[in-house]
Amino acid sequence: MDKNAPQDSPSASEGVPAPDGPANLIDTDYVIGQDNISAKPFGLDVDLHGKVFAVSSLTILVFVILTLALQDQAEPFFNSIFSWLTGNLSWVFLLGGNIFVLVCLGIVLSPLGKVRIGGAEANPDFSYAGWFAMLFAAGMGIGLMFYGVSEPMTHFSTALGGTTMGEDGIRTDWAPLGGAAGDEQAAMSLGMAATIFHWGLHPWAAYAIVGLSLAIFAYNKGLPLTMRSVFYPVLGERIWGWPGHVIDILAVFATLFGLSTSLGLGASQAAAGLNYLFDVPNDNMTMVLLICGITAIALCSVVAGVEKGVQRLSQVNMVLAFLLLIFVIFVGPTLAIATGFFQNLFSYAKELPALSNPFGREDANFSQGWTAFYWAWWISWSPFVGMFIARVSRGRTVREFLIAVLLVPTLVSVLWMTAFGGTAIDQFISNSFTGVQDAALELKLFAMLGELPLASITSFIGIVLVIVFFVTSSDSGSLVIDSITAGGKVDAPKPQRIFWAIIEGAIAIALLLGGGLTALQAASVSTGLPFTIVLLVACYAIVKALMSEPKAV
Repeated sequence: MDKNAPQDSPSASEGVPAPDGPANLIDTDYVIGQDNISAKPFGLDVDLHGKVFAVSSLTILVFVILTLALQDQAEPFFNSIFSWLTGNLSWVFLLGGNIFVLVCLGIVLSPLGKVRIGGAEANPDFSYAGWFAMLFAAGMGIGLMFYGVSEPMTHFSTALGGTTMGEDGIRTDWAPLGGAAGDEQAAMSLGMAATIFHWGLHPWAAYAIVGLSLAIFAYNKGLPLTMRSVFYPVLGERIWGWPGHVIDILAVFATLFGLSTSLGLGASQAAAGLNYLFDVPNDNMTMVLLICGITAIALCSVVAGVEKGVQRLSQVNMVLAFLLLIFVIFVGPTLAIATGFFQNLFSYAKELPALSNPFGREDANFSQGWTAFYWAWWISWSPFVGMFIARVSRGRTVREFLIAVLLVPTLVSVLWMTAFGGTAIDQFISNSFTGVQDAALELKLFAMLGELPLASITSFIGIVLVIVFFVTSSDSGSLVIDSITAGGKVDAPKPQRIFWAIIEGAIAIALLLGGGLTALQAASVSTGLPFTIVLLVACYAIVKALMSEPKAV
């Protein structure tokens, strides 16, 4: 790394803006986009990295075709993959998640937090309001809608039933915290702690590691905005060859399958909501039509770009989500939600050591079926969310970036789970309402809202939120994948973004038809495993990169 490298060096002049003020650029002869293929087939502009795009797109297309053609064989195949990976390698995901959190906290508390993304004198590209909205909508919007009621209620119900033992003597209870047979308050505390664990610091730490690594190596070091750049401290100039191609191809696979998992969950919940409100058939055809329709909307947003498309949709969705949250807080058990927010934070902190322990676990249902899947899902999302938040975080200090990415979404997630999940649990405890408990996962949100005033209106808003979160995820994901397959260029031609948006919808359809929820989970776990190793290397790379950077003015 050459501290005296000129700020208009070839690597910094294409694709990403040069740093503002002092920055420690990497001295390399590589020019962003030099290996790209530029052409105009059928009159459409194309500017893409030939090897990365060809391998990624052809592999994905073959996967979609085979999954649709062999639907009967696909389901048991995906089942076996999911069971083997979570059964044998859950400790890898849990240990990796702990390391990500510790690295982020260490950087925040160290002088490295004073480094500014984009150079010591860089200014933020977006306001706090726009920045937070895009962070949250891209990060886990669909997940909160799908699991906001279903997960707290599921954990509460299982904890209330106590600890059970399998025939082989292995504990099969839902968590390492034991059961709370017959004790409703204790069961609620345990259930909320387990839920917050899955939506708190750990997932956002994975996003933060990727986002910060990409941002520093692109905006401060002058390298392309792709995952291969993070490996420069380890591989050096070899990142421009096949080692780098493989890293970027893995990033494309992880992003596509992570996104498709969320899009599949969103489609199943939207279909269930439409059936609940309007008696629309809740079948595969409805979900396929939903995915097609929402992908078409996403295409319009993709064409509009980040500022006009993603940012505006994210802000609209955040307003709707905030209004729905406020409604549930004030119409639901307001006092219980207000006190429960702090009680749940305390329970989360108290139970965190047991929940995050990667070794010697006997709670297969929880550590493998829940946590390992979640961690793999978040990690498979990390190239997408990390690259997206890197693109919108230029001008922030590292400390500001990490605090915002870790704490703000975590606190909002706690409030959301407390309001929605807490209201459903209160309906069971106070009113003996078992509708939420008995409903399918995708219907639990609507069953809870059905017991509150204006149920039809709020349920419809819930469907709209799922759909718009769907659109923003597909939109921002297409931008990210396009950047990776365009050799790190952030302004690649729009036809390429359109192609990837269509591919995301096609994968979601293929997985839903070829195995449903289990297929979606298996896809996330399969791509999340190799990317766990990538993120562990990124932890080393980002610390080394920050140590050479000048601090912010």
